[in-house]
Amino acid sequence: MTGRSNAAAVLPLTLGLALWGAVLAAVPLLAEGLIVTQHEGDTLHLADLVLRMAEKGQMPHRDFMTPLGIAGLWPIAAFVQAGLGLGQAFLAAQAAVAAVLFLPILRAAQSRLPGGLAWIFGAYVLGMVLALVHGETKPLFSVSMHYNRWAWAMAYVAVALAVLEPLGPRRERLDGALIGALMAGLGLIKVTYVAALAPALVVALLARRDLRTLGVAVLSGLFVLAVVTALLGPGFWAAYLRDLLMVAGSTTRAAPGDSLGAVLMAPKHMAATLVALATVIFLRQSGRRAEGLALLWLVPAFAYVTYQNFGNDPQWLVLVGLIALALRPDRRVDNGLGWPLREVLLATGVAALALAAGPMANLLTSPLRHPLAGTAESVPLLSARPQDADLQVLAARVYRVQQKQVADGPGQPFAAYAGRGETAATPRGPAVLNGETLPDCEILMGYAAWFETLAADLTQAGYARSRVLVADLFSALWLYGPFEPVKGAAPWYYGGTPGIAAADHVLVPLCPTGQTRRDEIVTAIAEAGWRLVEERRTATYILLRPERP
Repeated sequence: MTGRSNAAAVLPLTLGLALWGAVLAAVPLLAEGLIVTQHEGDTLHLADLVLRMAEKGQMPHRDFMTPLGIAGLWPIAAFVQAGLGLGQAFLAAQAAVAAVLFLPILRAAQSRLPGGLAWIFGAYVLGMVLALVHGETKPLFSVSMHYNRWAWAMAYVAVALAVLEPLGPRRERLDGALIGALMAGLGLIKVTYVAALAPALVVALLARRDLRTLGVAVLSGLFVLAVVTALLGPGFWAAYLRDLLMVAGSTTRAAPGDSLGAVLMAPKHMAATLVALATVIFLRQSGRRAEGLALLWLVPAFAYVTYQNFGNDPQWLVLVGLIALALRPDRRVDNGLGWPLREVLLATGVAALALAAGPMANLLTSPLRHPLAGTAESVPLLSARPQDADLQVLAARVYRVQQKQVADGPGQPFAAYAGRGETAATPRGPAVLNGETLPDCEILMGYAAWFETLAADLTQAGYARSRVLVADLFSALWLYGPFEPVKGAAPWYYGGTPGIAAADHVLVPLCPTGQTRRDEIVTAIAEAGWRLVEERRTATYILLRPERP
């Protein structure tokens, strides 16, 4: 193919994908703000992370604890600093990430996948970046785990460039630079993706004997990391590693869903695993031994990333389906059983796409559905911040307070059954604070009502401008009243005593939003030798002053 004819073939794809991306980015703006209809707790967590960066100048890992990388937060914080409300900043950040990834997506689509497969690849990867739901099949809206969508989009491009041979002339420097930059970017979003995928990509490039691309990729990735180190300092990486190790050792958040074994072979995941393994076998039988070997390494990598992501959606299925369809033999090739491998790979490719159809449709249509959500039943999530009123949630989900209360404790109707329902995975026994056993209770819904009540009561009691560490899953009190964020604290609690040294007060909820987290932090503070002196008690919390060991 000549350069002129190749350019002519790429032009429609470029224009089509640009139009598709522009539509997905623009349509959500037709709604009156960003409307979130699930995962309000995750939304509050994201708000805490972003606003600490945008308004307080804090840095992830250095000033607050989080395992999430800075690249998943900084684009949103930058638009908040530019004057946008939090909802509009989120939408603008997604559009900016899509714009940055557009040319890499286009390169992978047009150079690795023929015809309509290139269109499917490009449209889906852009859709993952710009979606307004994390996946699954519920037609709701969520900003939760947006970084996983961004990371999957980058992973798709890197895997396609590494595993598939170019359809036209090789461009080792360009492809290597893209692979390296994308892998470095993944490390700055969520390290899980790099740890899982990097070995498979190295195997893929070695199997293809593409040593130049591999070398450029390594140098490109190191260059990006060197630039980050120059900007943020070498201490950034030590702090990042510390947070990652804390989460890896967490008893409450090491993995957010099914076990790794279940992700591979539980009934709801078994078909996906079998389709992927079948694709590996049939690729190798058809003569695509390098690609089959690479995919064999990718199957456990994909499973591990899925295991680490809430919902355990196999987002990799579309990529596996496209690889199977793209690598079908041009002529009839039969395996040892006499099966025509061109048709067999068609079957596995279609099966992979069919298994992915539900989450794929939910992701791609979410921006288009967003303006239809309506605002009649929604309210601002951050009621004390009119500048962020464009981040809307359903009133019934943040103001209708629901609690979970055990009924087999001492003096309760079912006390005779206490202990009979205990297992190793669900140990009983709330924490003890200064000799007092804390209630066995948890708030399931009503986060806005909870934080507004706390903020109003503490302000009236004279604790405004204090740095209050909330011994709970969330520490977002400062977003609901005149308080300061506690430096070093964890916007989402994973373990240990982060922030205790900088806190003026510790607030222990009697019915927290995460009972295991409250109990864990109270126990950790006591084990670290801190003394907590009670200053105030209400029907909802105990306020204490921490004294150093």
